[in-house]
Amino acid sequence: MADSGQVVVAGAGLAGLRTVQELRARGLAGRITLIGAEPRPPYDRPPLSKKVLTESALDPSLDADFTALEVDFRPDEAAVRLAGTTLVTSRGQYPFDHLVLATGAVPVALPGPGRQRFLRSYDDALALRDLLRPGLRLAITGAGWIGAELATAAAARGAQVTVIEAGPAPLAGAVGAKVGAQTERWYAEAGVELRTGAAVQSVEPDGLALAGGDWIPADEIVTAVGVRPATGWLEGSDIRLENGVAVDAGLRASRPGVYAVGDCAAFESRRFGRRLRVEHWDVALHAPEVVAANVLGGDEAYDPVPYFWSEQFGRMVQYAGYHGDADQFAWRGDPAGPTWAACWLTAGRLVAMLTVDSPRDLLQARRLITSQALIDIARLTDPAISLKSAAA
Repeated sequence: MADSGQVVVAGAGLAGLRTVQELRARGLAGRITLIGAEPRPPYDRPPLSKKVLTESALDPSLDADFTALEVDFRPDEAAVRLAGTTLVTSRGQYPFDHLVLATGAVPVALPGPGRQRFLRSYDDALALRDLLRPGLRLAITGAGWIGAELATAAAARGAQVTVIEAGPAPLAGAVGAKVGAQTERWYAEAGVELRTGAAVQSVEPDGLALAGGDWIPADEIVTAVGVRPATGWLEGSDIRLENGVAVDAGLRASRPGVYAVGDCAAFESRRFGRRLRVEHWDVALHAPEVVAANVLGGDEAYDPVPYFWSEQFGRMVQYAGYHGDADQFAWRGDPAGPTWAACWLTAGRLVAMLTVDSPRDLLQARRLITSQALIDIARLTDPAISLKSAAA
């Protein structure tokens, strides 16, 4: 077995746990310390905004046998700073030969003296599940992925839900207003009030004060306007930060022996020719394979086709790729219908696709994006034709 000295992993979410598992699976014999800011063992995040809110028996905890893994797990410790080759936490100091940063992200708060809840942790989800009841006036700020999923669960529990979105449409920041606008009717069908183009001026004890003077009364307020990488504790260190920990294609940070993975890592994507920070479960699951290989002396690169899914208002929405530099857009199917897709292309090649209730199209889209094949646009836009046949 290989011995790479002391490995410290800061962050005990999926990315941190998967890093530990991959290191052992690949033969690391040295000491591993896993440090988590939360008092709980690792758990899965996607269910928090989905089934945890509606199913009391669901436990999203991950299978983590630290005894079998021979890992020193230290929960309820927050990373505070780096002192040379020592990680300083809220409870101790941990010398390392290799450090993996997997500290994730933290939710963005809005201004105001009122209480605002978030949906980021397991405890957040449990608290919200206890609150959701018929007649509860719930205001959700942000019509992104989390806001839509929370609105779905809350409406199903009988709450009176109002979603406030500063942008022109739901998901505008993620997939653009043209695509996001196609989801507006889903809110109305579920009995959820949606207000777009409405900026929150202040969170107050009994509601939201909007810019322009409007008022949204609420018993509970959940802020879901996005997250930022949990890297504030690294400011002033010699670790380069650029919308997260800036890492190369091998997920190596600017200091030798330091790596980053998951929501806090901004990696160089060779496929898309830019630095990406992807806040998706798929990244936390697979990127640790590259980190573990490189800690053990390898030279592997992480270059995925990013993938994400969302369950909202009875629909499965899936997205693959990166469309930020696309020069062409097309619909596959009628977006007014029950099943459709949005397609983005660059130089005649598919670079991203969002599908609604069409998992087969999404699977084939990932393959087309990976292959970088030239696309026959007529075949791409005809839902009666197999998507894989759109490769010219």
